[in-house]
Amino acid sequence: MAPRALIFIQHMRPIQKRHIMKPLPITLAILSAAILSATSAIQAETYNPLENPKAKLPEPIDVTIHDASRQRDIPLRIYLPTQSKPAPVVLFSHGLGGARTGSQYLGKHWAARGYAVVYLQHYGSDETIWKEVALRQRIKALKGAASLQNSLDRYQDVPAVLDQLTKWNTDEKHRFHQRFDLKRIGMSGHSFGAVTTQGVSGQSWRFAGKRFTDPRIKAANMFSPSVQGRANPELSFGQVSIPWLLLTGTKDTSPINDTTVENRRQVYQGLPNTIDKYELVLSDAQHSAFSDGRQRLGVPPRNPQHHPVILAVTTAFWDTYLKQNPDARNWLQGKPCRHLLAPQDEWQFEKAK
Repeated sequence: MAPRALIFIQHMRPIQKRHIMKPLPITLAILSAAILSATSAIQAETYNPLENPKAKLPEPIDVTIHDASRQRDIPLRIYLPTQSKPAPVVLFSHGLGGARTGSQYLGKHWAARGYAVVYLQHYGSDETIWKEVALRQRIKALKGAASLQNSLDRYQDVPAVLDQLTKWNTDEKHRFHQRFDLKRIGMSGHSFGAVTTQGVSGQSWRFAGKRFTDPRIKAANMFSPSVQGRANPELSFGQVSIPWLLLTGTKDTSPINDTTVENRRQVYQGLPNTIDKYELVLSDAQHSAFSDGRQRLGVPPRNPQHHPVILAVTTAFWDTYLKQNPDARNWLQGKPCRHLLAPQDEWQFEKAK
């Protein structure tokens, strides 16, 4: 049996503003099966964010839409839940050099939990920028794609996709007719996809206070968030008005733009106290901890405990804010969530004032 230890929270604001988590004894689970068993033992019988129905999910649907206003194609991969009634929607934006086929472990789980999950692929900052490039030139190609124009393209891809989902949803002859509950939309992304999510979910843009917020988005979840450039976090994120969940790791750095863990954690500090906000920092998690693709040579293998924790916390977050499930809220803000974490993980949240 693993040694017993304590969970503790790093405080970054005055104590009176913080939900202080008292240290809790915990046995560190090593495999996802052990995590699921431990979670089931301590949580309310009515709620388990890792539990999935036995019904087999439909195969994902790959489709490309066309934004005529920009003459731009946007490839999508769509996971639909087993039920045919309109489902809450979660959009996912990939990182720099990624594709709609990345981080599928998230889409499969969220869809099994009753969500329609839509993966966006952003031309100009997707896998096409490096696949045909010589190995020694790939880092240069990736750095060149982390541009202002690609940020703008990404920000505009999101409303274009939401507009298309709306058209499909109202078309009686379309296979997606009435499959989406477009009053309950969440936005998520990893790395450059986190920047994309920030941009359409309330962040003030770094130039002239410009914003690309889409009011249809009701909650946002970022993997490896960041503060852009030398922007002031409170100026950048002080106008966010929806719940945010941020996930990073103690080794979550980037070889492309020298982003540090401290930079990623400044996002939480910059958020206002008028929203529900959450931050999870996974111990020893690197940038690739939140993806499921092949890892680079020389990078330590992913901790098998991290994905189940990520799935549990993000699912409870969506269930809380897109399904308004009180049991999910109690799980997320209570002991079951804290018991799931490893001793060195950091978890903090603040309720809206």
